[in-house]
Amino acid sequence: QVQVVESGGGLVQAGGSLRLSCAASGRTLSDYAMAWFRQAPGKEREFVLVISWGGGNTAYADSVKGRFTISRDNAKNTMYLQMNKLKPEDTAVYYCGVRRGYSGRYYSPAEYEYWGQGTQVTVSS
Repeated sequence: QVQVVESGGGLVQAGGSLRLSCAASGRTLSDYAMAWFRQAPGKEREFVLVISWGGGNTAYADSVKGRFTISRDNAKNTMYLQMNKLKPEDTAVYYCGVRRGYSGRYYSPAEYEYWGQGTQVTVSS
């Protein structure tokens, strides 16, 4: 079993920045991809970014390209999401998902085996 814990959410003004962290523990996570999804009230969970185990492969949703950056530290089993130039439409609960491998439908929440409890990000206008 894998435990996943997100942190770093909060309230920020439009144009500001936040850094989220996702820490995974409980077993060896070799070859596990990690991703961020978000869910706004009344909407479905949507893909934001994903990073492969080695960090050599990443994918971003068009809505966050140029503003969000994903990275990971495998020694700490931790992934980071640097969010810059935040917009009110970025307001959502951000969830970290963990899955074996990177290929396939990495943008689908159904592909992920483990999830954290989520962290709220609120961007005021």
